[in-house]
Amino acid sequence: MPRETVAAKRERAIEIACRMNERYPKAECALHYDGDPFRLVIAVLLSAQTTDKGVNKVTPTLWKRYPTPADLASADVTDVEEIIRAIGFYRTKAANCVKCAQLVVSEYGGEIPRDIDELQKLPGVGRKTANVVLNEAFGIVEGIAVDTHVFRIAHKLKLVGPSADTPAKTETALLKLYPRDLWGPINHQWVLFGRETCIARRPKCEECFLADLCPSCGKK
Repeated sequence: MPRETVAAKRERAIEIACRMNERYPKAECALHYDGDPFRLVIAVLLSAQTTDKGVNKVTPTLWKRYPTPADLASADVTDVEEIIRAIGFYRTKAANCVKCAQLVVSEYGGEIPRDIDELQKLPGVGRKTANVVLNEAFGIVEGIAVDTHVFRIAHKLKLVGPSADTPAKTETALLKLYPRDLWGPINHQWVLFGRETCIARRPKCEECFLADLCPSCGKK
């Protein structure tokens, strides 16, 4: 099979985006955060290596006990641990929640910064989280949030090469491939696609709306 040219790959990528827009025109963040950017930061922080459903089960109690950044900043870490115990890595995440709240209060006046570099100064916040928060909470698109779904699907669709072996490298490759005006919805759409159709252990290739655009279709 001849090697795909950059132009052909870009054309395929844009067609994928068009079909995603048709399939998921109103893809939304699955995390519940009541429209509060700070709660979104905490929810995304908690969601690492844990399902959004699991996070949504523990955050209502967390918000009720600590409704503001200042409240969480003064929280006892062991109490936060008890509240989020049901999710993975709860001790580390509890510590990061409190430290994150403390920094938001002390350095940003209780407000979440609208800058990707400033966001990544918060404990537990990496580029993926920063991208999600900027896009979801403020409508600012600085990149593409590459989580496990986006990383896997980008490679499955062969939109990125084997050398893009980290989320950061995968994001860089996708940003070069897609025009900026298509970056915004990719994360939410691909997450839904990964949960519903391109499931990691049992992809539904026979009913996939991208089957004719996917070099991995029918392959394990």
